[in-house]
Amino acid sequence: MKFCWVTINVSFMERSLSFYRDLLGLEIKRKMNPSPDMEIIFLGSGETQVELTCNKKAGDIVAGQDISLGFEVDSLEKFSEVLKAKNIPIHSGPFQPNPHIKFLYILDPDGVNIQLVENVK
Repeated sequence: MKFCWVTINVSFMERSLSFYRDLLGLEIKRKMNPSPDMEIIFLGSGETQVELTCNKKAGDIVAGQDISLGFEVDSLEKFSEVLKAKNIPIHSGPFQPNPHIKFLYILDPDGVNIQLVENVK
């Protein structure tokens, strides 16, 4: 069995697409519109992808507080500068639980916890 994707229901597709594509660097793999009120976009460059779904008829989006998606960055310090330039606040951190890893959390536009991880060499 292999893990294929994680689905995130979003309230505004363009805002979320900008976050995952432009900020985190995920490339669009495919788009579909199964109905006039529904848009689905898959993003990613490896086996595991992020699926953004936007249903205009859905109610409020409620992001889970106890789950996060992790993305590796080359330098947490340099990426923090990008966050600051884009006015994206750090939700918590940075943390360095051991000499080999550093991470911090930000929130996506709908409140999903995003963990940015640097493997320290």
